[in-house]
Amino acid sequence: MEKIKETGRGWQSGMAKNITFIVTKDCQLACKYCYLVGKNSKERMPWEVAKQAIDYILDHESEMREESVIWDFIGGEPFLEIDLIDRICDYLKTEMFRRNHHWFNSYRFSFSTNGINYHTDKVQRFIQKNHDHLSIGITIDGTERKHDLNRIYKGDGRGSYADVVRNIPLWLEQFPHGGTKVTISSEDLPYIKESVLHLYGLGIHEVNINCVFEDVWKPGDDALFEEQLMQLADAIIDGGYYRDYACSFFSEHLGKPLDCVTQNQNWCGAGKMLAVDAEGNFYPCTRFAQYSLREKKAWIIGNIRDGIDKNKLRPFLLLDRCTQSPQQCIDCEVAEGCAWCQGENYDAADTPTIYQRATAICRMHKARVRANNYYWNKLFRKLELEDAREACEENHPKPNPLNC
Repeated sequence: MEKIKETGRGWQSGMAKNITFIVTKDCQLACKYCYLVGKNSKERMPWEVAKQAIDYILDHESEMREESVIWDFIGGEPFLEIDLIDRICDYLKTEMFRRNHHWFNSYRFSFSTNGINYHTDKVQRFIQKNHDHLSIGITIDGTERKHDLNRIYKGDGRGSYADVVRNIPLWLEQFPHGGTKVTISSEDLPYIKESVLHLYGLGIHEVNINCVFEDVWKPGDDALFEEQLMQLADAIIDGGYYRDYACSFFSEHLGKPLDCVTQNQNWCGAGKMLAVDAEGNFYPCTRFAQYSLREKKAWIIGNIRDGIDKNKLRPFLLLDRCTQSPQQCIDCEVAEGCAWCQGENYDAADTPTIYQRATAICRMHKARVRANNYYWNKLFRKLELEDAREACEENHPKPNPLNC
């Protein structure tokens, strides 16, 4: 098989279909900020359901014309079902080849794992077998103090940092460009700066970090958030980390006004993605499955026996920024980069609608924009000074302190 050529976040021109198997709703951890409110050890995907789902998807090739596919596996913790996942992936490869499917040689198996089982023999054999088509991210929240504040074992409540960090060197050896995902909630705001720097120190070059979308934020959290980000900005720039490391909190494409004509896309791919659970139900995104919802009923769009009901997908076709945002968001002067989760919009809405945008992170986004402006202003000034110094040294091989 030809090795997939990765081009960063825009893999395959951004045209990949995302299909998610919810292989289990079980997990070793009980993370305090986890949006999966219905995790349990009973709902595990049978092989027969997985096979039927694959057959249905591959049988309907003409309806899924994206040039590539990401086969995503989640839980709970997906590697708890590594035997099933291995069987699924073998079947997918065989069937895509047998059918001469247009996704053959243009696919990826994707995982976000808590990292606890990463070193086990079964997981390692799976990685060796599929390495060139794998994308694996291990979730580690930062320092031991921050990580263990939220990411605790469900039995005795002890922290999981030690069991995760021991697998980071092996993971980075196999995936040198691997990025981690960090979640921020109200309680761990004071540890942002030290945690990002700690992850850099572990050898992780890409730190994807975001605030939870749920309404957990307290008065003053935005000020503390901004302070931590400005301290982090100083550390990244003064320490030169910006040359080789990335933190998603700082982006040049952030904090500008948007309009509803040229910049009116939906934030996520809900409705264009597809998820299937242990019962064989299809969803527009995993966040619409029942174990992801606090208040609302699951939004099922079909199943492996009857197929996908396009009428139940129809509301997602009209989703964009302006159809679901309140006027204050449409008119916001720093709207660019303000994210939302379609499933959280649905769960937090007054009625069972996907057209009411949740705005719990509004103050946090604005704080991020202010810190982001500070970051780029400081970085540009530093780069300008460095360019001026280099130009001066070229013109004066023996610099005169009075002139340079």
